[in-house]
Order: sequence, then C-alpha cells, then structure tokens
Amino acid sequence: MHPRSSTPALLSLALGYFALGTASLAVVGLSGPIAADLRVSAATVGTLVTVFSLVFALAAPIATIALGRLDRRRVLLLGLALMTIGGIAGAAAPTFAALAAARVAAGLGAAIFGPAASATGSMIVPAEQRPRALAVVFGGMTAATVLGVPLASAAGTAIGWRATMAAVVALTLVAGGLLAVLLPSVAAGPAPTARAFAGVLRTPGAASMIATTLLVLTAQFTVYGVAGAYLATRFGAGPGLVSLTLLVFGALGMVGNAAGARVYTRLGGGRTIALALAGLTITFLALAGVPALPVAGVAVFAFWAFFNTLFMAPQQARLVELLPEQRGILLALNASALYLGMSLGSLLGSGLLPALGGRWLPALALTPLALAAGAHAASLRPRPTRPTAPAATSAPAPAHH
Repeated sequence: MHPRSSTPALLSLALGYFALGTASLAVVGLSGPIAADLRVSAATVGTLVTVFSLVFALAAPIATIALGRLDRRRVLLLGLALMTIGGIAGAAAPTFAALAAARVAAGLGAAIFGPAASATGSMIVPAEQRPRALAVVFGGMTAATVLGVPLASAAGTAIGWRATMAAVVALTLVAGGLLAVLLPSVAAGPAPTARAFAGVLRTPGAASMIATTLLVLTAQFTVYGVAGAYLATRFGAGPGLVSLTLLVFGALGMVGNAAGARVYTRLGGGRTIALALAGLTITFLALAGVPALPVAGVAVFAFWAFFNTLFMAPQQARLVELLPEQRGILLALNASALYLGMSLGSLLGSGLLPALGGRWLPALALTPLALAAGAHAASLRPRPTRPTAPAATSAPAPAHH
C-alpha cells in the first residue's frame, strides 16, 4: 500500500486502539462511581485494570498462534466484537464479580486486537515508515488517555458509570465499522507456532527488550493504575482536579507520542528508550519529593506523560527492526509484557497505597524502573539497532488521530 493511501487505514487502526485503551483504562476515572454503586473500595476497583491486563497478557500470544492463518482484518474485527460483548456485559453488571467477569471477555477481545493492530500497521507501509506508522496506531492508546480516561471520569459523575461504559461500547462499534470499510484485506503471512515463539525469545536482545517493557509498565502503573485514589491521597485532589490532571497527562502524552518517531530517528532506538527511562526516574523522584500541593501534582503528571509515550512507539519499532519477518510474534509478546506490567503495577498500587501512602508509593515504583534500565542495557549489548530515516514527504503525521 502506498504510504499516503495507507493513512486512512492507519487512522482506523488508531481509532480501534483508542476504543481498546478507553475500555481498559476508563475504570481508572470511574473508580469513585463504581465503588459507590457496587459497595467496594476505590482501591478494589483498581483491580479491574489488573483483571483486564492479566487476561490480555496471557491471551495475546495464544491468540496470535490460534488466529495466525486468518486475514488480519478478520482478526481485528473479531477482537472488537469480543470487546463489544464484554463492554455490554460490564455496563449491565449487577455486582462487582459480574463486572470483573465482563472484563475477562473484554480483555480477550483486546488481546486479539492489540498485537494484530500494531503488526498490521507495520505491514501496510514501507520499512522506512514503520516507526511513524506504529506511532500513529499506538497513538490511539495515547489519545485514550487524553480523551477517554478524563472524559470517562467526568461522564461518570454526570451520567453514571453504566452509561459511560455503554458509550465506550458504541465507540468500539464505530471503530469496527470504519475498519471494515477502510482497511484492505491484509494477508496473514506465515502462521506462528509455539516453537517460533521460543525461537524468537532466543534471539539476542529480544527477551531483554520485552522485559524492559514489562518492568517499565509495572513501575508506571504502580501509581497510574490507582491515579484517582493516589491524587486524592497525595495532593488532596477532588473529582474535578483528578479529571483535569488526567486530561493534562493525556495531552502531554500526545506530544510525547508525536515526538517519539522524530526522536527515534535522531537518537536511535537505544538512546530514545534511555531518555524515556531517565525522564520516568525523575518523575517518581518528584512525586515522592514535591510538596503536597495540587499544582505540583498536575505539573509532575504533565512531565511524566511526555516520557511515558516517548517510550511506547520507539520500543515497538525496535522490536520490528530486530526481526521484521517475526513482527507478529514480537509485538504479541511485547503487548503481553505491556499489559502484564499494567496488571502487576495496578495490583501493587491498589494493595500498597493504603499502607504506604501517597509519598512512598512512587519510591516503590523506582525498583522495577531500575530493573528496566538494567534490562534495556542488556538489550543493547548483543545487537544495537539503528533506525532507517523516514521519508519526510510521504509519512502520515503521528499527531493526527
């Protein structure tokens, strides 16, 4: 597909990722209304992120093997269909247990859609356009933090959490309709096998890159997975300020996502990831050290957002460059690591925030972040990667979602 004509398909994939991201993270902004309605604590609601993320992490490699022979468009639509079923069940859930079960179905759909979306985005553009194509596709996830999470927080207060989740279902259906129309048929390529997964992990650098993703997301979601409760505990933020902080986080995240491909081209993949890790380290030190003033919380979250998304697309581009012919396997493993990290981090945050308090929770996040730096250093030793400079005239703009 010509790079210019690929833009509508890339944007439709980004919208699907926006639906996925909103479905997975909306409960961060809806923790208060859900807790009040279903009579559980706000920290307990944080485990809904854990449920979704853990199902995603376990199912993504299995789905890649089981559906590997199918046309990519069919796989993507199947994933969105399961997300829709899970979303409807969640909006109607009478109990917290039923809501958690609905998250299992939605997580399965996301596990099918997410890796296939990234792989498809990298397949419909020339090799030199892959970093920017991946930034466009994963930019849908970033946009979910800009619009999905803060709007869910505001809508949960205005129209209730059930109506908000129903709106996410409608968004998922729109994404599916656009994908059906705008995305051409994309051949699956060689079907991956369990043996192929093992072979990919033995490739020098692959396992350490995937471990980096796991540890970075564990560190971040130790705090972000309980963002509403954390901001209230640490900075005395009410619902309005929580929504504003999440909106600022998402807006600056879009800037980081747009900058990611350009920084990757200028610095190379290894240095870009090192820069992101340095920014995240400063973030968690600041969260532990700044005064307990609301404006300080907003400022640190804004700084954090840029380096959060500076990590995402460049890490995917490094993996595709490592083994282009096995991109589906690598991106599935990376997506599993990403959501397993979200699950572990959210579990740590919801379990330890009441005990540690807002000041010390970010200090705990520094431990997996330090391990991530070690894993990243290990990934550079056996096989350094260098980006191919993208053609500036024909690249889709990653900031346009």
